[in-house]
Amino acid sequence: MPSFTPVSPTTLARLVAERVSELPGRRVVAVDAADAAEPVAFAQLVADTLNGQGRSAEVVSLHAFVRPASLRMEYGRTDEWSYRTAWFDYDAIRREILVPLRTAGRWLPALWDEAGDRSARAGIRTAPADLVLIVAGPMLLGRGLDVDLSVRLELSEQAALRRTPPEHQWTLPALRDHDAEHPETATWTVRWDHPDRAALRTG
Repeated sequence: MPSFTPVSPTTLARLVAERVSELPGRRVVAVDAADAAEPVAFAQLVADTLNGQGRSAEVVSLHAFVRPASLRMEYGRTDEWSYRTAWFDYDAIRREILVPLRTAGRWLPALWDEAGDRSARAGIRTAPADLVLIVAGPMLLGRGLDVDLSVRLELSEQAALRRTPPEHQWTLPALRDHDAEHPETATWTVRWDHPDRAALRTG
């Protein structure tokens, strides 16, 4: 039976950074969570912790790798199935970040400007030999992405409903169904209903 241990965001970020420090070379960490859990903010905390320890680290938001609106919203602006299957370009994460980072030491920080619905016009970056890229966003686990470590920030249905703006609550069934169909075990799974009183699953 799993048990849970209280953990603060700072302590969790330190745990992730300590584990990454055991892995030399260029590495990728996934922070899987609904937007309501603010995965990018936690990813940045991990990156800041790593930077403070002398390790190169950058954050990539999954929202910088959405598909064009014509594809995302082909079946309407609130279609749950489209949110699961067509909203985010997981193949582009693999093609523009994971593969070139490991094979050529290069990566693309952004592909598409979600708000402007146009190319992000971001330039390809050369990765330092010790770079840790932290990719953060919804439904990352269960996509077959080649990451070294992963963090899942879990919200209860009540917390997700409370913390998701009304105009985005249509996404909640899609998030729930994806997690149910892809119960992939993360390196760290954390109950994140109240980040200041988070609980790390152990055992």
